Amino acid sequence: MASTTFRTSFSILPSHQNPLLSSLTLSPHSQIHRKRLSIVSHRRTRRRPRRKLAGGKDMSVAVTMPAPSHGRDKSLDSVLDSTNSAGEGEMLTADVEGEMSSTRKNAMRKSKYLISRICFGVELSPDNIAVAMVYFVQGVLGLARLAVSFYLKDDLHLEPAETAVISGFSAIPWLIKPLYGFISDSVPLFGYRRRSYLVLSGLLGALSWSLMSTFVDSKYSAAFCILLGSLSVAFSDVVVDSMVVERARGESQSMSGSLQSLCWGSSAFGGIVSSYFSGSLVGAYGVRFVFGVTALLPLITSAVAVLVKEQRVLGPASGLDLALSGPGFLESSKQHIVQLWDAVKQPNVFFPTLFIFLWQATPHSDSAMFFFTTNKLGFTPEFLGRVKLVTSVASLLGVGLYNGFLKNVPLHKIFFATTVTGTALGMTQVFLVTGLNRKFGISDEWFAVGDSLILTVLGQASFMPVLVLAAKLCPEGMEATLFATLMSISNGGSVLGGLIGAGLTQFFGVTKDNFDNLAFLIILCNLSSLLPLPLLGLLPNDTSDAVFEGQ
Repeated sequence: MASTTFRTSFSILPSHQNPLLSSLTLSPHSQIHRKRLSIVSHRRTRRRPRRKLAGGKDMSVAVTMPAPSHGRDKSLDSVLDSTNSAGEGEMLTADVEGEMSSTRKNAMRKSKYLISRICFGVELSPDNIAVAMVYFVQGVLGLARLAVSFYLKDDLHLEPAETAVISGFSAIPWLIKPLYGFISDSVPLFGYRRRSYLVLSGLLGALSWSLMSTFVDSKYSAAFCILLGSLSVAFSDVVVDSMVVERARGESQSMSGSLQSLCWGSSAFGGIVSSYFSGSLVGAYGVRFVFGVTALLPLITSAVAVLVKEQRVLGPASGLDLALSGPGFLESSKQHIVQLWDAVKQPNVFFPTLFIFLWQATPHSDSAMFFFTTNKLGFTPEFLGRVKLVTSVASLLGVGLYNGFLKNVPLHKIFFATTVTGTALGMTQVFLVTGLNRKFGISDEWFAVGDSLILTVLGQASFMPVLVLAAKLCPEGMEATLFATLMSISNGGSVLGGLIGAGLTQFFGVTKDNFDNLAFLIILCNLSSLLPLPLLGLLPNDTSDAVFEGQ
């Protein structure tokens, strides 16, 4: 949401020095004053041996020795004795307070260290808390993901290819993320570039899921509401991504990886929170109830907007008058487009971006597998909720795997290892489709859980470098826009891969009742994942603490 090892040294502060004896205010009579001064001078030369307290602290105190004196001098003796005793007590108190203060400081330092380890080595500032909570909401919104799948399949009676098309259509807001970045950077709403848009995004998400729980009754209205909810998440994602990029600029690959680990670890934790209940709630109360509960979750995004530290923009641009048709806005838009193109066409940005797009554009067969597991194998919503719980935990494990062992490894090595391993393990889905797992005594349920666990860990560990690479490629001054552009290109590749998968599903004749050619579809989709590997040379050859050149 596994971190770099930190060492904390606990040191005890030096003991306080012995307090000096304060000057005494004596009688104004000169003779008595001189006499008492001579006594003080005489007695300061006679000291008891220094006493050592526990812990080796030196507690030497001047103590008066008995000597003959006049009646008035006895009062002086008592004053000096009380002063020395007070000095010793004050010094003991000071030493104890010093040790307690040191202990408190060490305890605070230790607690910060533990929190840092839990949060992937990232300090939990208010801004970072806001970022983590927005990503947590993105994860916990998975509460409705299973409900949407069952709603499209059972209530609207759609085919696997149609479901894949609706999924691709709902991802359109993720393809125009640069527009949100441009709006967020250039058009402050109510004087804020970040806070106000987080509030607006949360309200939009609540509206979309409220409509899903009440009025939606066709595939077109469902697609529109899903699109609206996707827009809400995509816009808030751009806002918090810009905050992450601002912190990642100029940092090493390791620190940038820690920031991304915090974000996606929070998302995975949100998925864990919602995953188990996603299936049981669908089975017990139906999809409409789940949509209604989900409508409350985006409001968390609106609430945490107050944690964002941001200077209010003063002037006419701080209000609602956006002046979209004014010459100033058009000129600013043209300037941003030119800057964006100048940044993207740089070889150190263009070629890695091309690899990311092609790597994401390989087809997949997720929709066909969902129909197979529910219609053919008879997996219930409750069981699929448990599988989703496992995959959410696996996603968090994937983040931990990257943050603990891979974030200092060159990117091209990570892509190569995870792609080859993931392709080989992805072939195991053929076992489930053909029933080969049962011949080895492994039930369909256990095989599905284990297969999902391993593939999700590898998938998340391989996706983290994409985020790190995109963040490191962003130059100063246009973080939100360029990062959103790079991630939109990545999402565009993913949508293209989904549409190609839908076309292949239709081509092989896989429907909600016919799965004869599903094994061939899975093999083809998995082998296509190897196609981008010859382009690994397009990635920068960075080291663990190197910063990408050309910033």
